[in-house]
Amino acid sequence: MADQIQVASPGGASAKAGRLAYIDWLRGLACVGMFQAHCYNSWLNADARKSEFYRYSQALATLPAPFFILLAGVSSAMVTQRLREKGIARDAIAGTTILRGAEIFAFGLLFRGQEYLLGYPKSPWTDLLRVDVLNVLGLSIMLMGVVCWLTASDTVERSNKRATYWSLAIAAVVAIVTPWLWTTYRPRWLPWPLESYVNGVHIYAQPQPWLFPIFPWVAFGFVGLSLGFLLFSDFAKHKEAWFFAATGGVGVIAAFLSMVFDAAPIRFYSAAIYDYWHTSPNFFLMRCGVLLSLVALVYAWCRWGWAQRGFSPVIQLGNTSLLVYWVHIEFVYGRFSILPKGKCGILKATGGLLIIFVAMVALSVLRTRWKKQRAKVLRARPAPAAATAESG
Repeated sequence: MADQIQVASPGGASAKAGRLAYIDWLRGLACVGMFQAHCYNSWLNADARKSEFYRYSQALATLPAPFFILLAGVSSAMVTQRLREKGIARDAIAGTTILRGAEIFAFGLLFRGQEYLLGYPKSPWTDLLRVDVLNVLGLSIMLMGVVCWLTASDTVERSNKRATYWSLAIAAVVAIVTPWLWTTYRPRWLPWPLESYVNGVHIYAQPQPWLFPIFPWVAFGFVGLSLGFLLFSDFAKHKEAWFFAATGGVGVIAAFLSMVFDAAPIRFYSAAIYDYWHTSPNFFLMRCGVLLSLVALVYAWCRWGWAQRGFSPVIQLGNTSLLVYWVHIEFVYGRFSILPKGKCGILKATGGLLIIFVAMVALSVLRTRWKKQRAKVLRARPAPAAATAESG
């Protein structure tokens, strides 16, 4: 959900536009998936929620949040690579990444405060401490900054390899221990606001799957971090199309293995704690497989398809994903919801979804134009006159 990051592309100037376009297209696609998930979840009535349509809608709803976190990992790798190539010290690189993560985490706290004030007096004060996607996104980026600092070596190539291996290992460990931290080995001794960052328990007796705790969500960020560093490998630089084909192939294999492991007679976890759709590593593997496959497909669409012909509303949304996330929530779930919550049929809710989509694209365009105009004004300002011996 972080804004677009301008970085040097491994493939040179000609590849730069395409590479940034496919990243923004992916981020914009996640925005569209987020809109549909939130709109149908907020507005559909009880009968519509029993339909196959809603079931498929909520299945798609499992992808936007991990997509945002994974893409934040890719962007973190790109920023780290750019700074390493400039010879910046590892402490400064880590500071840049950690500061950006802290900024997004602070945005998450600010967002919760805004929602509390807009919902007052109905909103409980405990909502101020709810772990939302911006919180875990910020924490993920900070943790990735720490890992990049720890894995820094004497050469850029060696640093990238170490970060790639460590990121995959951390993602695997986080996914594996998640079922236990949600059940058998819950850190009940922590105050609930802190335990909520571990397993999303919040104020309830059991962890809540609709919240965004560190386990398992940060694992998606580390998968993205490893993917981001692999983009700078010799293979990706010289055979970019084949690299993305391989990425898609790995995604298909991961999805297949998820189903195989889930159906296997031998279980790593007891039946009492195994929950495929919420905490299992198998579902994490499935989502990673789908996301990696989408990365390959979107890359192909941006390189050989029509993704960049004329104005692309999806790329536009990807440029301002944090803004449209922040704004659309209030018009879907909040006091200013454009449709009555829980009282709409599928057709009416779909109409509301189209309104939200168009409105968010328009808002994104205005934001982009304002930034360009502001940058133009700043460039037009005369440089301050140099001090002379006679001045003063």
